[in-house]
Amino acid sequence: QVQLVESGGGLVQPGGSLRLSCAVSGSIFDGATMVWYRQPPGKPRELVAAITSGGSTNYANSVKGRFTISRDNAENTLYLQMNSLKPEDTAVYYCRFGYSAYNLVGSWGQGTQVTVSP
Repeated sequence: QVQLVESGGGLVQPGGSLRLSCAVSGSIFDGATMVWYRQPPGKPRELVAAITSGGSTNYANSVKGRFTISRDNAENTLYLQMNSLKPEDTAVYYCRFGYSAYNLVGSWGQGTQVTVSP
């Protein structure tokens, strides 16, 4: 069974940066897309970024130009580099994988909390 564990969240001031990691244990099927979602307080989960097995990426409009998703297949790790953070980026961030960004496999993990505040 595949397990995903998110880490790297924390408290950061507006304009700051964080790098989230998602450690993958087990084997993900060939061709899987990996994604980062987030859930702001009191709001539904939303897709933040996705990366295909071939390295193609997509981002939510709200994070384009500020966030970068990457994957290290050798290390079985997914990353999300977040720069120029804003208070509205405050959320619990989750990683997942699936057949596409919206056709996911498995279930939600614990996530990692990101808080952007002065």
